[in-house]
Amino acid sequence: MQKILVTRSRIDSSAVDLLKENGFECVFSPPYAKPEEVVETAKSNNVCAIMVSQGKITDAVIKASGSVKVIAKHGSGVNNINLAAAEKLGIPVYRAAGANARAVAEHAISLIIALRKSLPYLDEATKGGNWLKGSFIGKDFADTKLGLIGFGAIGREVAGMAMALGMKVSAFDPALLANGGAACPEGVEAVADMDAIATKCDVISLHCPLVPATKHLVNRAFLEKMPSHGAIVNTARGGMIDEDALAEALEKGVIAGAGVDSFEQEPPAADSKLFKAPNLIVTPHAAGLTPGAERNMATMAARFIIDHFEGREINPAFLATSAALGGLQE
Repeated sequence: MQKILVTRSRIDSSAVDLLKENGFECVFSPPYAKPEEVVETAKSNNVCAIMVSQGKITDAVIKASGSVKVIAKHGSGVNNINLAAAEKLGIPVYRAAGANARAVAEHAISLIIALRKSLPYLDEATKGGNWLKGSFIGKDFADTKLGLIGFGAIGREVAGMAMALGMKVSAFDPALLANGGAACPEGVEAVADMDAIATKCDVISLHCPLVPATKHLVNRAFLEKMPSHGAIVNTARGGMIDEDALAEALEKGVIAGAGVDSFEQEPPAADSKLFKAPNLIVTPHAAGLTPGAERNMATMAARFIIDHFEGREINPAFLATSAALGGLQE
């Protein structure tokens, strides 16, 4: 059997079975293994393909076996893959875009609800003996202004859920403004610049890839434009938020809260300055980790590998290239 390097400790069993039925065996690499360890695993097993989840896929990893013909991402974000190195070697990189959209959207909405309802604050106060029933006034979902930056599959799912709760949704994504706004679904307002999101929304949720243009997109200047009652949620990519600036904004009350599922360094340092900030909810990049999403991502990535080796045409929309990831959709 030909061997596939999988950079995580497991994938859904249906994908393992699918690959086995088609002549492929999975070789698992520990989560976040050092690149040199991944290189050795790839080389010693002479892998023909890589299914990427956690950790960095460097030029050395891609070249290690000398036999890699295709790379498939177990998910949508490819910022941990050296795309330039793969392109130089003529190795296509496919991403399972949309496979975990529903799960990530549910997680984003959960963070939005928790922040809008002040759950971290109320939880801490109540456990600390501060009974706030006589003084606390909450917030309604009705007429809450939600701003989305990036409006791909996940952003669209979030918009639908938010509108069902009575929120008013605005979105910034250049693709929405094409063709006179024809791509914008009913009920969602397409805005022409991010300032309209930063200054006018009660909650902002990020749903775009990490590319040079989005690196530290949410910085000190962006946070200072937000209303003091505002909150920000990131279930997309770490690195889009300047974490020191976010920590400072939370500490000083520049904004009211944040929910963060992905970090610039993963896993983050235990003594991260951000973790000391008030009104912060953090999760370990787990938004897309549900049974349904795990199955969808794994089988989709497996199918990319199988189809590539069998010479079947693969929808170019799933091909990740440096040029194709310049927009804001994920």
